[in-house]
Amino acid sequence: MSETQKPRPVGRFGRAWDSDIAYSFRSSPVAVVAAVVSVIIILAAIFAPLIAPYDPFNPASLNLMDGFTPPMEPNAFTGNVYWLGTDNQGRDVFSTILYGARISLFVGFAAVLFAMVLGISLGLIAGYRGGWVDSLLMRVADVQLTFPSILLALLIFGVARGFIPPAYREAMAIWVLIVAIGLSEWVQYARVVRGATMVEKNKEYVQAARVIGAHPVKILLRHILPNVMGPVLVIATIGLALAIIAEATLSFLGVGVPPTQPSLGTLIRIGQQYLFSGEWWILLFPSITLLALALSVNLLGDWLRDALNPRLR
Repeated sequence: MSETQKPRPVGRFGRAWDSDIAYSFRSSPVAVVAAVVSVIIILAAIFAPLIAPYDPFNPASLNLMDGFTPPMEPNAFTGNVYWLGTDNQGRDVFSTILYGARISLFVGFAAVLFAMVLGISLGLIAGYRGGWVDSLLMRVADVQLTFPSILLALLIFGVARGFIPPAYREAMAIWVLIVAIGLSEWVQYARVVRGATMVEKNKEYVQAARVIGAHPVKILLRHILPNVMGPVLVIATIGLALAIIAEATLSFLGVGVPPTQPSLGTLIRIGQQYLFSGEWWILLFPSITLLALALSVNLLGDWLRDALNPRLR
């Protein structure tokens, strides 16, 4: 075979592009559109300081005379024009949405990461050890499942704030919110990982690791954990949408992110107060952004669940 006839070596990107998951993604218009919407919102939130025309957290950039300016209409006093209008304080709604999405995404990703670490750790321990440890952890999980997650997060958030000194409550509000949402969502990770661990621990490669004297922690992290991560990634993708909605719900109720750091939920709560007075844009645009973000992430989770299901390949 001549040099020109030799097949080109397939790189890592080429193998990934030709994989079953990549083909499934390219064949699903819903997944492609959801991925594009998610990436656009996430990148816009990350680069908000470069994209946003104004800094809504800088009092020097605010002008109360610009308050309640409709979208794409000049203000009656200053003549300034804003793409999505302004709120009651004269803040550009487009800029507040970008900065608010940063907070919502940060809380969502951090809460999912916290729930994953806690749920995976407890699930591995329960599935590997069994006995009374497994029974105790699963009974706690069963009791928690009897309560709605948003109600449990609200309860945890309220109790935690009761132990924080008033001077630090506003500074610690976001971290308390992350822990509250994470503690309300760890059960599903623990149950899935526990079931998969009970199956994996009886396989030959785990038995061989035990025979050669490998430490249980090494067995869990090196041998069992990589083989149970598939369903966990699906749960995490869907859980991200649920965490973002939970943050927006708690902030809308006034017990989440403080007003000085407005998230999408806080912006919706502010807009709801002026909906019936004619300033509809203050509520509409943050609501559309939240809906688009949560729906697109949820659709990606549904696609990933089907793509990783061997029965549907």
